[in-house]
Amino acid sequence: MIIAGGTRQRRRIMIADIERIVEEACAQDTNIFGYGIWTHHITQVVKHGKRLAPIFKADEEIVQLAARLHDYASVKDKALYHDHHIHGLREAELLLQRFGYPLERIEAVKQRIEGHRAAVSRERRSAEAECLTNADPITHIENVPSLLHLAFVQHRLGIDEGAQWVRGKLEGSWKKLSPSVQEMVRQKYEVALPVLTVITADA
Repeated sequence: MIIAGGTRQRRRIMIADIERIVEEACAQDTNIFGYGIWTHHITQVVKHGKRLAPIFKADEEIVQLAARLHDYASVKDKALYHDHHIHGLREAELLLQRFGYPLERIEAVKQRIEGHRAAVSRERRSAEAECLTNADPITHIENVPSLLHLAFVQHRLGIDEGAQWVRGKLEGSWKKLSPSVQEMVRQKYEVALPVLTVITADA
C-alpha cells in the first residue's frame, strides 16, 4: 500500500498494519522476550508516548511509529539485541518504505528510535525524541512485574542477581527521564526500589 501524500485514513491504516506486523513478530517462538514484550512493554510505550505528545507539542504520528518499532530489531533477531537501537533503524526504514512513507518522516522515526536507550547520549533534538526517550523508561518504572519476568524467566537469573538487574534497570530508567516527567512517576519509583533490595546473610 502506497501512502506518500496520502490521507489521514491511509496513514491510520498503515499504523494499524505496522502494529499487526510487530505484534506477529512478538508472537513468534524465536522472540527471546516472549509475547509479553508486546502486551506489557511496546503497547505501553505507545500509550505513554501518545500521552506525552501534547505535553511536548510533538508529532503524534512520528511518536506512535517510533514507539511501535523501537524494539522491533531485537524481537526479530536476538543477535541484534545489544545494539537494537542501531539495527532498528534499518528495520524501520525497510518497513516504512514498503508503505511508501515519506522519506523525511522515515528519517524522523529513525532518529527517535536511535536515541531511545539509556546508554545513548541524553542529547535530545526534538519534541518527538523527548516523548520516546521518556515513554520507554516510564513503562519500565510502571511495569516492574514485566522486568521481573524478564530477569527470572527469560534471563534465568537467581534471586539476588535478578533483583539487582531489575533495580539497575529502574535506576537507569529514572536517570533517563526529564525532570518534569520524573515527578509523574516518582511515587511508583520510590516504592519499587526498596522491594528490590538484596538481603544479605547477616541482615
